[in-house]
Amino acid sequence: MNISIVIPLLNEDESLNELHDWIVAVMQSNRFLYEILFIDDGSTDASWKVITELSKKNSNVKGIRFLKNFGKSQALHAGFKAAQGEVVITMDADLQDNPEEIPELYHLIVKEDYDLVSGWKKKRYDSVITKNIPSKLFNWAARRTSGVKLHDFNCGLKAYKKSVVKNIEVSGEMHRYIPVLAKSAGFSKITEKVVKHQARRYGKTKFGMDRFINGFLDLITISFVSKFGRRPMHLFGALGVLMFIIGFGFALYLGIDKLFIHPTGRLIADRPQFYLSLTAMLIGTQLFLAGFLGEIMVRSRKNETRYNISEEINITTK
Repeated sequence: MNISIVIPLLNEDESLNELHDWIVAVMQSNRFLYEILFIDDGSTDASWKVITELSKKNSNVKGIRFLKNFGKSQALHAGFKAAQGEVVITMDADLQDNPEEIPELYHLIVKEDYDLVSGWKKKRYDSVITKNIPSKLFNWAARRTSGVKLHDFNCGLKAYKKSVVKNIEVSGEMHRYIPVLAKSAGFSKITEKVVKHQARRYGKTKFGMDRFINGFLDLITISFVSKFGRRPMHLFGALGVLMFIIGFGFALYLGIDKLFIHPTGRLIADRPQFYLSLTAMLIGTQLFLAGFLGEIMVRSRKNETRYNISEEINITTK
């Protein structure tokens, strides 16, 4: 199979038929062997009914339905787990991503040997105040913090080698940072391609301004995880040892001063330096223990991605 197209969705019943027909036309004109994986993230409209009808008409259509809304990251994780294509394409279900971009994304992976190609919606048709400006600020911060030089981390249209999606774990709200997760996992051949962006025709956006707040918080998390996620002792242990040495140095100075320099002076417990040294040693010990416990958790951690599937269509587990 050449291509697996993973489409997470929430209440997009009006656009699914049109999106399906558009994708099929592109696949057939390029003679791709393909599958379309619709991941219904707890929709309350007729989305699952439409997916079921499409699967009856087209055996290449597959579907996974969650019991409730678990989030886009969990939907992508389920799609990645089920995908069988040589190249995995992700796109949104609202018709703002153009399926005509798929062949070139595919060839960048197969012929240029990239691990990941991210779409860049250079010209957008979203609100300037609520989406464009916050998105530019967010992408600037993501580039500076992560070191991955992409202009549009949030673009849903991306292409991956199969090996990439099978070796990364997308959980929480980390779908924005899949390129960072891929780089952290050793897949360094990452590029971007300018793609067409289209105005939403049906329904309304499922994301508000809170996604940018959550995005910046997740950015801090992913920055820490990418650098110290597998070795927390290197951060907490180093800080703990440093704090303990500072505290112990203060305590040693106070002891020498009391014994040999000013033996008749104030008691050590009456000096503020004593409490600073004690606090520093306590904080240092706690940081060291936090790093030690983190190492134990990393080594015993199991898959933390959580979602409950209600129904599946044409999904075979190998």
